[in-house]
This record gives sequence, structure tokens and C-alpha cells, in this order.
Amino acid sequence: MTKLPVLTAAQLVKILRRLGFDFLRQKGSHAFFRHLDGRATVVPMHHGEDLGRGLLRAILRDIEMTVEQFEAVRKDL
Repeated sequence: MTKLPVLTAAQLVKILRRLGFDFLRQKGSHAFFRHLDGRATVVPMHHGEDLGRGLLRAILRDIEMTVEQFEAVRKDL
């Protein structure tokens, strides 16, 4: 099992946009993203804080992506 990296919210948003997710709306510090095929997720945009591995794993589950697929996309940046 691959160990997930610790990312900032900005880094994750960049990856989501590359995957085809569009910014939908924001409520407080939580940004909502949706893909044309219906997948959606929420990213907490807390300035100066990293996203934990557990939260990142939950977001990957929301967007129906494996850790290996995520790592392949992340390395292409």
C-alpha cells in the first residue's frame, strides 16, 4: 500500500482541476468541486494548514480514484 503525501489545499486543488473538476461554490473555508460525470468533493481551504492523510484518502474515495492513480497524476505535475 502506497503512503499518501501530505499536501496543502492549493496543491490538491491544482490536481483536481487537472483531473477535470470545476470549482462549484464555496461556503466559509470549504470549496466544493464537481466533475462533469457527477463526482464531487469538498476541500477545506484553511490557510497555512496541510491536509492530513486520512482526509486525503476520504477525498480520493469521493472522487473514486485509487492512491496509485492519484500518485501517477501528481507526479505529472
